Amino acid sequence: MDLQTSVFLLFSLFTAGHTLSCYVCSGVTGSCSDQTVKTCPSGSYKCVSLTAVTKDGAKIKFKDCAADCASGSMNLGIMRSSSVCCNTDGCNVQDAPDPSTRTPNGKTCYSCDGQSCLNKLSCTGNEEHCINGTWTVSGISILVKGCASKSICDAGSSDIYVKGISCCPGNLCNGVQSVSQSFLFLCLSLLSFILLH
Repeated sequence: MDLQTSVFLLFSLFTAGHTLSCYVCSGVTGSCSDQTVKTCPSGSYKCVSLTAVTKDGAKIKFKDCAADCASGSMNLGIMRSSSVCCNTDGCNVQDAPDPSTRTPNGKTCYSCDGQSCLNKLSCTGNEEHCINGTWTVSGISILVKGCASKSICDAGSSDIYVKGISCCPGNLCNGVQSVSQSFLFLCLSLLSFILLH
């Protein structure tokens, strides 16, 4: 038996049957004082702790098992969040840091408020990228824009509530210009096609 096969079998022997245990809570009142430990289902390889603060000041805490996640912070204007992701039993016992205590860092990105996506948002802490993404609530997907830390951008689609994340490093780089230019290019291409045929 060669060395690679032996190492693989040994690894499989020691990891087979081990399931991750994480703290779980959903504190819509801003507290996770009633957290419990649960054995994660198959396919969950990480524990997550999230603290979110809405625009009107309501605080939400959340802990659970996750297939994948990233530690970092995000500001969507309507909500700021901070998450901690880890991969050992009970590692999410501590709450994620409060995102409302971070200081502005000089970066500015666009955000959406349901009426417009042209609102300018001051990024805080280590949020050095502008983002675009989709947030699905009760089966309805909405476009979101805002600020995020590099770790959230690197994780891409593995954020807990925002999917399809795309990031850019410049000030206000997540604006409508790229969408408008793409739409204009599409219209000109279609017009050329019609005129030439």
